[in-house]
Amino acid sequence: MAHFGNGSGQIWLDDVSCTGHESSLSQCRHYGYGNHNCGHHEDAGVVCQADHTSCRHNCGYNVGSCSCTSSCQRYGNCCPDYNDYCSTTTSPDISETTTGHTSCRYNCGYNFGSCSCTSSCQRYGNCCHDYNDYCYSTSTAEPATTNVNPQCGGYLSGSGSFSSPYYPNYYHDNAHCVWRLSAPSGQRILLTFADLELERCCDCDYITVYDGPSVYYSQLGQLCYNSSLDTFHSSSSDMTVVFRSDREGVSRGFRAEFISSLPTDKGRVECSSDNMNIVISRSFLSSQGYSGHDLYINDEHCRPTINNYQVVFNFPLNRCGTVREFERGRVIYQNAVRGHGSSSGEITRQSGFKLSVACHMEKDSVSQIMYEAFEGIDFNITGTGRFNTTMAFFTSGSFYQQIYESPYKVSLNEYMYVQVSLRRDDSSLVLFLDTCVASPNPHDYADYRAYYLLVNGCPRDNTFSSHVSGSRSYARFSFQAFKFLRAHPSVYLQCKVLICPANDYNSRCRQGCRTRKTRSLGSQHQTATMVLGPITLEG
Repeated sequence: MAHFGNGSGQIWLDDVSCTGHESSLSQCRHYGYGNHNCGHHEDAGVVCQADHTSCRHNCGYNVGSCSCTSSCQRYGNCCPDYNDYCSTTTSPDISETTTGHTSCRYNCGYNFGSCSCTSSCQRYGNCCHDYNDYCYSTSTAEPATTNVNPQCGGYLSGSGSFSSPYYPNYYHDNAHCVWRLSAPSGQRILLTFADLELERCCDCDYITVYDGPSVYYSQLGQLCYNSSLDTFHSSSSDMTVVFRSDREGVSRGFRAEFISSLPTDKGRVECSSDNMNIVISRSFLSSQGYSGHDLYINDEHCRPTINNYQVVFNFPLNRCGTVREFERGRVIYQNAVRGHGSSSGEITRQSGFKLSVACHMEKDSVSQIMYEAFEGIDFNITGTGRFNTTMAFFTSGSFYQQIYESPYKVSLNEYMYVQVSLRRDDSSLVLFLDTCVASPNPHDYADYRAYYLLVNGCPRDNTFSSHVSGSRSYARFSFQAFKFLRAHPSVYLQCKVLICPANDYNSRCRQGCRTRKTRSLGSQHQTATMVLGPITLEG
């Protein structure tokens, strides 16, 4: 039994770690408000014995017998130093217990995971139980502050985007934003993060994605400052996204995009830098009044293959009427699948069927999804893929004759010539050599025995020479066989290259050697990593 008795309703804190010197539970480490896997039979009571009367580090919270929230001026219970620390920075209250009902008291204008105290809750029907008691007459106004932070979170449906407060400028302290994303019945949500830059502390500022309509559902993942730009798929028509920032330290924040999607068993697209592979379920086509024989793409000479269950289009990305575009530094290949509607006399029995298809070439592993539009029988398919690159040895600096023998046997100090290229030549792209490393283990290039030839575009080996890098759709370099080979029976070479639009002269590909790794502020690029070998010494 908890010291103060078991609570009821929303559980706000779990796995709380305190040192004993905190004046508020909010100063203890935890996994975020509303994140838990416990029940009320596990409730615990705490007494904070530090200084209860100071607002230092506690703006936006109730502390002991006084308050550091903006509403304390209305209720006359401000702590003595409220004006010193909090008169321009306030945020919604969190009570000093780990459990309790979600209340609109002191929280008008804010969203919670399970209900809302914003004026829009009347439209969406998700108002907290005491909304009318505290917020009805002030629902159109934010909590009284001298520097009001923007309202964030809310209910979003269909497709769209959202971002952290003030993005692309810095978000504010003590942010708590909850977005519920909703797709039409029978569909699911695809969420992608287009930009992410949080405070360099994963316990301080973070984003949590839940597979359902509230934070009580399982987590799909959590993002912080060092996370990649992940993609999340919901298993149902709902997804919840929570953004939290602590009381100090901020950054630019994030921007996310979401779209409603049909299940992959109805349609998908698989992408590489060589081919686009479109797979459409025959049962889905039948439900729309079409068969595989009715379908064609931008080039009607490119026909599908049809089996018992699927209609499949497979063609090179530079064929069949595919259009290439650039969007925020990404390469996008687009096509469309259309259907001839069957007709009788002057009466058309079906609307025109159109399936817009796009391959977004990303640095991440391949994923695919099918998106449904809301205009007649008009659908979208999109997928993400990686560029296919190759790496090979050549006999000389002319790079005319490729070496195919394996293992490649060389003499000590012999020059070795290497070319990295896209499997399909594309003059609109350039390749930049970022990092090359040799290792006796083809599966571990972080091995303590690894030997770096190039790091961040900067040579580490004094025999390394870059012939072409960052200006063509291929990259070339050479180096001398080194004594490192003598210590190991065989060695493998791994190179990471960056792929950028040729017309983007601000891209990383155009910057050459960069000794200090910094974050790109605008231009984007894709990455590819290749392994070549084994290499052995003769004799």
